[in-house]
Amino acid sequence: MTEQSPYRSQPYVEDQIDRILGFYTPEQSINSFTAERDERTGQVTHPTRSHLVAASRFVINCARATEIRDRTTWEPLTADALRMLHTTHYDADANGYDWIVTEDERDRRRSPYGHAFVVSAIAHAHTAGVSGAADQLTNAIDIFETGFFEPAQHLFRSECDATWSPIEAYRGQNANMHACEAYLAAYDATDDPSYLSRAVAIAKRLTVELATETDGRIWEHYTEEWEHDFSYNQSNPRDQFRPWGYQPGHHLEWAKLLAQIDSYCSETDAVAAPWAIDRGTALFAWATTYGWDDSDGGFYYTVNHDNQAIVTDTYGWTVAEAIGAAAWLHRQTGAPHYAVWYDRLWTYADTYLRAPHGNWYERVSRSNAWVNPTDGPAVEPGYHPIGACADALQMVVE
Repeated sequence: MTEQSPYRSQPYVEDQIDRILGFYTPEQSINSFTAERDERTGQVTHPTRSHLVAASRFVINCARATEIRDRTTWEPLTADALRMLHTTHYDADANGYDWIVTEDERDRRRSPYGHAFVVSAIAHAHTAGVSGAADQLTNAIDIFETGFFEPAQHLFRSECDATWSPIEAYRGQNANMHACEAYLAAYDATDDPSYLSRAVAIAKRLTVELATETDGRIWEHYTEEWEHDFSYNQSNPRDQFRPWGYQPGHHLEWAKLLAQIDSYCSETDAVAAPWAIDRGTALFAWATTYGWDDSDGGFYYTVNHDNQAIVTDTYGWTVAEAIGAAAWLHRQTGAPHYAVWYDRLWTYADTYLRAPHGNWYERVSRSNAWVNPTDGPAVEPGYHPIGACADALQMVVE
């Protein structure tokens, strides 16, 4: 496509954001928000269930809309969404955030994945100008680090019970990837170099040091000592958060984060990561070589040690992260093939992932047929496609 590609225009990006937000919060109020909707019709499926990740992502969506769309409408809603996140999920007695809340019960597990998104949510709210978010961000990071951080590893441990006692020896890259993302958001909100330094340390540990044993690829699962656990969940390759195998989507997500790290570090003398952009380009190359289906399009969910597909469904979040990675890598390198991928990915999303109301399907089959979501509580209130739109601003041609 040429520079006149619709995917590189501000009106296109804004229209996508408006349609997605309109699906998940049709009345532009917290009372109309829920991620628990039939993705084809918009009908609410679980009106009283709130997932920590979904609630956090709603804050981020509103904050991004504040910056990209209409501050008058979305800044107050960002503040409301942040207040709802805190009042619904925060446990003052334990000083932590509950995983799932319904009308009748609470799942009080302490999840590093969930708490990372709380940090991201508050950081984005601070960037959007929400009053009081700065102090909340400091408190949220203190909760996150006190509860989960393992200084000797420069990484975060796994889940705890309601009293912060560890409940498993498992360690995972997924939660730590989102911790890196959270610290980048905190740095963007505050310019505090300690947050950028923490993000860089997490990224180097997972994408450089631990990846040496897997030919540069990123494995998902580890033991308590951060040794690769190649048997974990081998019988459950479709797990919502911990599937077995290499995930092209996470390689693409890391490629995006590494390009962002390269950008931030180029603007400060306080933190250096000269290796980041090379690792980002390598991860993108691997994902598009072995994860992309050349016949039908889309990315495989997982591949095995021989780079052969295991689960062939394409998840919407994977394509969204790929769009973001292509945009940021193009920004940082200027290499034209990232622009080609950027347009190709948007074309795929528009053709196969766009639902009737403008939201994205959670996933499609290898033949690009819609797949009914069955993974449990909804955690995707349009967060990934809106994130792709925010990242797409790197490609906008004035």
